[in-house]
Formats: sequence, C-alpha cells, structure tokens
Amino acid sequence: MASSQQDKGGTSNRGFASMDPQRQREIASQGGRAAHEKGTAHEFSSEEAREAGRKGGQARSQNSRANKAR
Repeated sequence: MASSQQDKGGTSNRGFASMDPQRQREIASQGGRAAHEKGTAHEFSSEEAREAGRKGGQARSQNSRANKAR
C-alpha cells in the first residue's frame, strides 16, 4: 500500500485549497467571467451591498463579544 503525504501528517497536494493563491484567483476569475457572459451572475445593487456590509459588521462584533466572554 502506497503512503501519501496525508498519511504522514503532511498536507495533500490535491484540490483547490492546496493550490497556489495566484492559481486560485485565476480559476475563480474564469468562473466569474463565465457567469457574467452566461447572464447568471448576481450583481449587487448599492443597497444590497450596504445591507451585506451591515450584516457582516454585526456578525463580527457578535463574534468579538463571544470570544471575550471565554
């Protein structure tokens, strides 16, 4: 039976997460362009973006409070 890096406690060299960050960006960019060309990409309105930012800020402050309580 062949031993892999993962068996030895190392990281796998397979999959998206193990790729070079630059290569990940290239692949993600291709997907974004394809979605826009196909017409299935969501484009946020300024109101939607504002709401998303507000929710993100709330989640961050809640997590910060939870971590301080530990």
